[in-house]
Amino acid sequence: MFENQPKGLFALALANTGERFGYYTMLAVFALFLRANFGLEAGAAGAIYSAFLAFVYFLPLVGGILADKFGYGKMVTIGIIIMFLGYLLLAIPLGGIDNGNTALPMTAMIIALVLISFGTGLFKGNLQVMVGNLYDDPKYASKRDAAFSIFYMAINIGAMFAPTAAVKIMEWAQHSLGYSVNDSYHFAFMVACASLILSIVIYYACRPWFKHVENTAKQQAAAGQTVEELTPEQTKKRIIALSLVFAVVIFFWMAFHQNGLTLTYFANEFVNPVSTGIQSMAFDIVNLLMIVFIVYALFAIFQSKTAQARIISAAVIILSCGVLVWKYTKISPNGVDVSAPIFQHFNPFYVVALTPVSMAIFSSLARKGKEPSAPRKIAYGMLVAALAYVVMALGCIGLNSPDAQKLAIESGNPTYANANLLIGTYLILTFGELLLSPMGISFVSKVAPPKYKGMMMGGWFVATALGNFLVSVGGFLWGGLPLWAVWSVFVALCLLSAVFMFVMMKRLEESTK
Repeated sequence: MFENQPKGLFALALANTGERFGYYTMLAVFALFLRANFGLEAGAAGAIYSAFLAFVYFLPLVGGILADKFGYGKMVTIGIIIMFLGYLLLAIPLGGIDNGNTALPMTAMIIALVLISFGTGLFKGNLQVMVGNLYDDPKYASKRDAAFSIFYMAINIGAMFAPTAAVKIMEWAQHSLGYSVNDSYHFAFMVACASLILSIVIYYACRPWFKHVENTAKQQAAAGQTVEELTPEQTKKRIIALSLVFAVVIFFWMAFHQNGLTLTYFANEFVNPVSTGIQSMAFDIVNLLMIVFIVYALFAIFQSKTAQARIISAAVIILSCGVLVWKYTKISPNGVDVSAPIFQHFNPFYVVALTPVSMAIFSSLARKGKEPSAPRKIAYGMLVAALAYVVMALGCIGLNSPDAQKLAIESGNPTYANANLLIGTYLILTFGELLLSPMGISFVSKVAPPKYKGMMMGGWFVATALGNFLVSVGGFLWGGLPLWAVWSVFVALCLLSAVFMFVMMKRLEESTK
């Protein structure tokens, strides 16, 4: 799956992995940091948290507009530097509620968040534009969708390990260095600083592989490079097509990012807090990593061209299976405690593990001339997301409403669901995500008019931001309604969005020609 891709893809993907690892390490503890260090109520901490996320996803539009004028590579570099300054400011302990000094650290934190969000706006979308630019070369054009699947997988590698890294570094600071809990948060932010240093080193060490895609269309033309020319009518047609896709993906992200709200509420209130037997192994990141090794090694066995590579892959499988067997023998008969946040590692795990599977499926279809277009994959992604919430709705029939569950917990008679319901739902949602998100980014990179590539990629993130904003709808539904009714709302929204995509399919597919 990695063969015949330009080397620049792997350099840009690794640079992005480092940045995303730092971002998700910071995000894993940020809400808790706000409450612990400043004594904020849940609502006030939530307001700061959501405002930060909104800026992170809105500012790529600004970053894209600037890049269309000054160059993508230049904005990516400036973005990394600005982000580093923001994380560095968070990493410096300036006091807090423990010593009665909150004004200075609060001011510093707000400045840090502005720097991080603006730096992300310059970095994130423009790096993805550069990935897309690699595939403007006819030699690689047919591999664009596969490339963005690999790139998206790299993002989720960072997301998969970030929460564990944040928790472990804080525990080390507390137990080995004697820092208080509040002070230990700054060590998690130091990890983000280090990850950005790694990103910039990778970026510049490998820059010769992708330097030719750092410039705008105007800069490329001035340098004598061939640039696609569009008529005003073609430009308008493509922008309309992209706007239609943006409108649809708003509702996907609204449904998908319930993983941070209502699905987390469900995990906290309705999933049995103790997992036993083989199921308990799913809550250990080491076990999930072994499964990832097995999946990739299996693909390597069938795709490797040398006997030595196949032997190494077989050894990896045997070793990983051995670790899983050993871990199984260590399962506690009393089970393990399951906290709601731990469910968050399933989605990035599934993305990393399933990316080679999805790529193999689409590669097989492509060889037969039956691979769906990117807009069609997006529509299928909406249908799969709807299916995920159908599973949740069916699995919740007979359970209390959230309000009734609260009373039942107080009286000691709650109704619980099996953790497998939520684990399975995350699996289905991830299939939808793999169809929609990397394919959507690929579609934007392909269809965006050359003069507006940065701005159009920024538009993708604005759609994501609007979807994140609408996630709060799930919170308003969480109360007296039966659970099946809550999930049915998202089923309906995803189905309507899919129908809209299929109705507009002809126009969308024509825009890529």
